[in-house]
Amino acid sequence: MHKGQQTRAAILDAALSLASHMGLEGLSIGALAEVTQMSKSGVFAHFGSREELQISVIREYHAKFEEEVFAPAIREPRGVPRLRALFERWVRRVSVELDSGCIYISGAVEFDDRPGPVRDALASMVRAWQAALERAIRQAIEAGHLRADTDPTQMLFELHGLILALHHDARFLRIPGALDRVRAGFERTLSHYAVAPPSPSPESVAARPRRARR
Repeated sequence: MHKGQQTRAAILDAALSLASHMGLEGLSIGALAEVTQMSKSGVFAHFGSREELQISVIREYHAKFEEEVFAPAIREPRGVPRLRALFERWVRRVSVELDSGCIYISGAVEFDDRPGPVRDALASMVRAWQAALERAIRQAIEAGHLRADTDPTQMLFELHGLILALHHDARFLRIPGALDRVRAGFERTLSHYAVAPPSPSPESVAARPRRARR
């Protein structure tokens, strides 16, 4: 990267850190200039407006999320192995953010009733991630790992609900053991939708050796 790109990348890193702790609404050109020890005009020159800065932070967060969660998990075989990897890496990402905050979640609270480009950018990134997760669910159905009557949208809703509960209980209420509970919840959800192992045929049962009487 040339110097201008390096400076912009450094500003974005600082902005992402600020937004994680203060929310997107707490992000301002002035606060960022103070953190980066730059002039307000210098920061402004790279983004042009506070709104563009917020949108750039959302895109940067999404890029890092894809790099840490999606890219490694997509290397797993299609079906339940990939779905499990996606969820586990999502849980790990949230666990790291417990002391700062998830921009997807905090941003949804800040902009849920505020139409505009920032909300649109955030919603677009969240939908992109949900689409990837739903696609993994559909592939697990096609692979025969999940029941054919599985509703992918419903299963996605339940998995997303587990993550929201984890963030609420672990970050807000500081309840210990939330990570164990979210993983147990995933296994329970998975077992509900999983294809049941075939029942043994009468012939195979009859062929089993009987235990000797004591």
